[in-house]
Amino acid sequence: MKLVDEAEITVVAGNGGNGSISFRREKFIPLGGPDGGDGGDGGSVWLEADENLNTLVDFRHQRMFRAQRGENGMGRQMYGKGGGDATVVVPVGTVVINVETDEVIGDLTRHGERLLVARGGKGGLGNMHFKSSVNRAPRRATPGGEGEQRTLMLELKLLADVGLLGFPNAGKSTFIRAVSAATPKVADYPFTTLYPNLGVVAVEPHKSFVIADIPGLIEGAAEGAGLGSLFLRHVQRTRLLLHLVDLAPALGVHDEGGVEGVSPAEQVRAIEHELRKYDPGMLEKPRWLVLNKADLMFEDEARERAAEVVRELGWTQPWFLVSALGREGTWPIMLEVQRFFDRLREDAADAAGAGA
Repeated sequence: MKLVDEAEITVVAGNGGNGSISFRREKFIPLGGPDGGDGGDGGSVWLEADENLNTLVDFRHQRMFRAQRGENGMGRQMYGKGGGDATVVVPVGTVVINVETDEVIGDLTRHGERLLVARGGKGGLGNMHFKSSVNRAPRRATPGGEGEQRTLMLELKLLADVGLLGFPNAGKSTFIRAVSAATPKVADYPFTTLYPNLGVVAVEPHKSFVIADIPGLIEGAAEGAGLGSLFLRHVQRTRLLLHLVDLAPALGVHDEGGVEGVSPAEQVRAIEHELRKYDPGMLEKPRWLVLNKADLMFEDEARERAAEVVRELGWTQPWFLVSALGREGTWPIMLEVQRFFDRLREDAADAAGAGA
């Protein structure tokens, strides 16, 4: 199933029940006082994260979610029954935005996490609350409060540990095939990846991480050009970025439909520019350079070419030379990635111990 990573829904909480106006009517008890009960509270609407879901496709068919209304109060001081809540199940990694205010209401990042998105109305008061020494027979009750109604935008951000970046046809899908069991479409033309793919890399028993392949980025992606702009959000949560670059000059795709050779260093700078426009914080993440398609050159030529690209960029972070198609050099990267995450966990444990 193709990923659906945005959906707009409307949530309507239940109104509160009305308070009751009633008077006690029993044999042998003259002048019975007020005994109208309160209305029940309206049900609320909740979102709940479920790790078994990985798409928002269900919201294409159902976009309205309502909670139950509270029942009205009754005589003999009987309270109305509260309305039942409505629970909407969404994938883990869903960001919830109020469409009217553009405010981020919440971010569901853990299985079972719940978020209140529309609160039910309070039940009205019955007339038994308004009796006093000067008003023994109040004929006053209050109506139930209205439940909240909101239009929400749901945005799914995949919870991957490693994100793959690169121009179209840089070899990202081939790379994720080489290191995981994921089977994205691979072809010799740009934009073969039309939606994100996730792969689990199992380095050893009880040690694994998730890697995400997103559609290739082109110039202007942050403003909506190409396909990658739709999915840049999916690499915002990642802890490490692998920047794949074709060692040979790539075809640059432009809005006007023209193509021209783009050097590996220019590819890197172009994508850095798009990341900076979309979210400057993404450039602060650890980002390793993976120079791909070394199999298209002689070994010495590929090494010399890679070293030239690294020098031209002034690259200071780790870099690797690989052939994703031949699976040459890909697994050592995965071992190094696992060591990187192991160090992060050790540092977090040390920091927690020092703060105790």
